[in-house]
Amino acid sequence: MLKRENHLLSADLDKVVKPNAVFLRDCGLGDCDIAKLCIHGPRMLTTNPERVWAMVACAEGIGVPRGSGMFRQALQAVAFLSEEKIAAKVDYLKNTFRWSDAEVSIALRKYPGVLRKSKGSLKRRSEFLVSKVGLEPVYIAHRSDILAYSMEGRLRPRYYVIKFLRQNGLLDRDLSLHTAVKMTEKVFVEKLICPHKEAAPHLAEDYAAACKGELPTNFRFT
Repeated sequence: MLKRENHLLSADLDKVVKPNAVFLRDCGLGDCDIAKLCIHGPRMLTTNPERVWAMVACAEGIGVPRGSGMFRQALQAVAFLSEEKIAAKVDYLKNTFRWSDAEVSIALRKYPGVLRKSKGSLKRRSEFLVSKVGLEPVYIAHRSDILAYSMEGRLRPRYYVIKFLRQNGLLDRDLSLHTAVKMTEKVFVEKLICPHKEAAPHLAEDYAAACKGELPTNFRFT
């Protein structure tokens, strides 16, 4: 924190730092939560307490109440953003993912961090998930944490693995992309790559290449 916020040592301890820490605790955040929050946004402890109160109100305004499991992420997402910028990003999300007011509210509650994604990043994810994968907007809204994952390192490669396995009759269960991308790399490889070494000897190689951005048009079967 000191590396990112050199004003921490000069901030008024009794009038600024302590009141902010106490208020954040009153909002249901533990000390570890506050530490994580301030590492990403170190000014949270040194800014005017009234501004911190306004940030909390903003987090609640996007539908994430104090004390909830996503409150720290919500506060981190709206910190130091004006209401106008938040409103503009919400409108962009609605237009890009074709979400209704209710659906964008659900998406924000599930993954507040979507507010910190760039417009270009969100557009690429929308084009891929809606146009390529064929997911319905309401489906994405209820599983908006899928938008947190890297397009190149996670979403696209794993989609092509699932598609390849399904097309070749190697997937013996109904596995969603959302479930697949939430797996750790180790679990994904153990469950979806290793069991098919004999039937699809190039799968591991093609998947590794895809994760590096060298995505083949089609994974090789033989």
